[in-house]
Amino acid sequence: MSASASLASGPEGPHALRPLLDTVLDALSEGARARGGPLPSGGPDAVATRVRDALGDVLPDQGDPNALHAVVRSLAENAADPADPYCAAHLHCPPLALATAADLAASALNPSLDSWDQAPGASELEALVTGALAREVYRGPGLHDPTNGAEPLQNGTGRGGEGEKTPAQPDALITTGGTESNHLALLLAREAHGTGVRLVHGANAHHSLPRAAWLLGLPEPVVVPAPAGTLDPAALDEALTHLPGPHGSLVVAATAGTTDAGLIDPLPQIAALCTAHGARLHVDAAYGGALLFSDRYRDRLTGLDAADTVTLDLHKLGWQPVAAGVLAVRDPRDLAVLHHRADYLNAEDDTEAGLPDLLGRSLRTSRRPDVLKIAVTLKALGRTGLGRLVEQVCDRAREFAALVDDHPGFELHDPPTISTVLFRPAPATDDAVAAVRRRLLTEGRAVLGRARINGRLWLKATLLNPHTHPDDLAALLKLVEGNTPR
Repeated sequence: MSASASLASGPEGPHALRPLLDTVLDALSEGARARGGPLPSGGPDAVATRVRDALGDVLPDQGDPNALHAVVRSLAENAADPADPYCAAHLHCPPLALATAADLAASALNPSLDSWDQAPGASELEALVTGALAREVYRGPGLHDPTNGAEPLQNGTGRGGEGEKTPAQPDALITTGGTESNHLALLLAREAHGTGVRLVHGANAHHSLPRAAWLLGLPEPVVVPAPAGTLDPAALDEALTHLPGPHGSLVVAATAGTTDAGLIDPLPQIAALCTAHGARLHVDAAYGGALLFSDRYRDRLTGLDAADTVTLDLHKLGWQPVAAGVLAVRDPRDLAVLHHRADYLNAEDDTEAGLPDLLGRSLRTSRRPDVLKIAVTLKALGRTGLGRLVEQVCDRAREFAALVDDHPGFELHDPPTISTVLFRPAPATDDAVAAVRRRLLTEGRAVLGRARINGRLWLKATLLNPHTHPDDLAALLKLVEGNTPR
């Protein structure tokens, strides 16, 4: 059998993988050197030409023994590298080497979390990690773990103790990211309160929320103004007061970490309004949720623990390879609606005999063990280590904002709430702002985002690399200055 047809698992798996890893690492290094910066130069047409030339015939009659090296090298040469300090456009983090190595193990073992007999250890690992993350969300700022170390639930019962029931504790599901988590949150709301449940969200909400309402056949969402970039509580109160419907027929979606500016809605006020009006609360904390790990920044999420459901996304401010989403649920009974029976995966007699039922843990059937890299990261770094990384990127954002504010040639939008800084050359037209961003992209020199706020276009630096140095930030600002048309 040829080396390219060897298996990644089984007794010969490690032996087969070891030389291939060297090939991949060499190709990554060569590609990065050929790229020479944060992203490939030349724009879309040049990138397409290079990739096509490297790949050649996608499906040749005879296989190419050099395919692994050639294709990986081409991908690396034509990639945007989130570890480069000049790559700061999106919520696209540089993954930890530790988490990436764990992800290799997940790919090699290839468990599928749709039945226990395909993923015995992975299913238990997922239960442990999701329980821990749910407790982290719902312990509240400065509070102790509400479970006092109790083990997570499996199929609604405790695991040790003569089969006795344990109190219902918060739970969580592993998802592909914020979009799936938000979709699931609205699905749970619909199933809890009926198909007439109506979404109420701020004008600053992520696009996946109104899209999920559309996909689920819910009524047209009510959009509440966010004049300062965050949801306006007075406007929310007015909307909830005048919207018709029975108790529980409204679900309010707040945001902890907006995509454009990294802002956090006033969660305590929103939670109080939801309680007063009998509305369900979902918080999209895909970006800001990782502040939970930081003692210094955790209080910015005060009120998060009042939510019925919370979206987290650890492939943003969690340094995980994509995908690493989470949906935390205050009341695990809400998850019962996801239960589904397929005899070949969770036959009733197997479940009664004690085999865990995994189909109610996702809307997907085949699922890779994305929990493995998360588990390794949580265990290796702990809350303190993760909190330190969070604080480093937040500190870098404040330093960059100070550089902008002190520079006579730039305008700062506002001090950062998390790690996003909005700025623009001053004076400059919106066309000039857009032009400098595209020039840096086309030349492969920097990746900056864009955000339109109150009718003005801003450059966006989303700082997610904890190894970025102050000198990098000064050089990035100088690069923007030198490429701004005057």
